Amino acid sequence: MTVSPALITAAIIFPLNVMGVIPALILWFTGQLESPQLEVISMLLGGVLIVCGLGICWVTVSLFTDHGDGTPAPFAPPKKLVIIGVYRYVRNPMMMGVWCVLIGEATLFMSAEIMLWFSMFFTGCIILVPLWEEGDLESRFGESYREYKKHVPRWIPSLNPWKGE
Repeated sequence: MTVSPALITAAIIFPLNVMGVIPALILWFTGQLESPQLEVISMLLGGVLIVCGLGICWVTVSLFTDHGDGTPAPFAPPKKLVIIGVYRYVRNPMMMGVWCVLIGEATLFMSAEIMLWFSMFFTGCIILVPLWEEGDLESRFGESYREYKKHVPRWIPSLNPWKGE
């Protein structure tokens, strides 16, 4: 994976804030950081979700940098349409990874406030991806993105990978 200044900036702006800073601030302001009520099941389930989500995020960012010649950030987007790996099963695996991390954090810390943050972020994604991101991808990649969109679901992964392109 190529580590460029744009990728470092993208990592600081988006995932670090969404999955790290905001949940930590929520825990700190609600007093849950000083005395977390951790139980074994919530620790295991939350930990598994966080690890899986971070793994998905790593894979998708790697695909963007290595095969798309860009980053997930709007200021340095991929120059090539990435439709390999996990992108053959679902169009938005990166968001699914972020959702797993946030739900995992809420579970790990048994935090209704982080779950509320997840709900707000999730709602924003459900609204903005179809309205803004997909339009941007269509304008940048044209017919190849429209064809991809016909065959690969937006949110719920397909059991069979798309074999196109």
